[in-house]
Amino acid sequence: MTCITHYTTPLGGMTAASDGTALTGLWFDGQKYFGDTLGRQCEQRDLPVFEMTRRWLHCYFSGREPDFTPPLQMRATPFREAVWQVLLTIPYGKTMTYGEIARTLAKQRGLAHMSAQAVGGAVGHNPVSLIVPCHRVVGTGGSLTGYAGGIEKKRRLLSLEGVDLSALFVPTKGTAL
Repeated sequence: MTCITHYTTPLGGMTAASDGTALTGLWFDGQKYFGDTLGRQCEQRDLPVFEMTRRWLHCYFSGREPDFTPPLQMRATPFREAVWQVLLTIPYGKTMTYGEIARTLAKQRGLAHMSAQAVGGAVGHNPVSLIVPCHRVVGTGGSLTGYAGGIEKKRRLLSLEGVDLSALFVPTKGTAL
């Protein structure tokens, strides 16, 4: 059975999910793909992993880089899991482009090329927002495109981490707004 709990953050409510031991989901309430990995039956319960997640969120939203990560269990296709592993390497206060992630994965797999659009799809379906930092991924040229929690949240999260936003911009058109 999936256990869930709720948090209030400076950017709105969040819902966390667990298999009883590890964090399996963390979403801003109402975000795109909210609850994609939730089981059919959910029970509201407090667990040690939720207390650890609460401490992580408190540290993060107080403007400090957390020095620990709650245990994570993210199940998906091998491709998505590989993308999410790359996301975990993006340092606090830094960004990486979808193209850079694609090149990293292509190199790991011995391929000449990998699609940045496929990477974007995997990034967008990340079930553990913030802790697996999909908000640190930007488009080539500095576009703040494509954050399931919303572009304004992405901008505020990057600002909280001290990212220089002067070279980044919000796209005015496109499908990834």
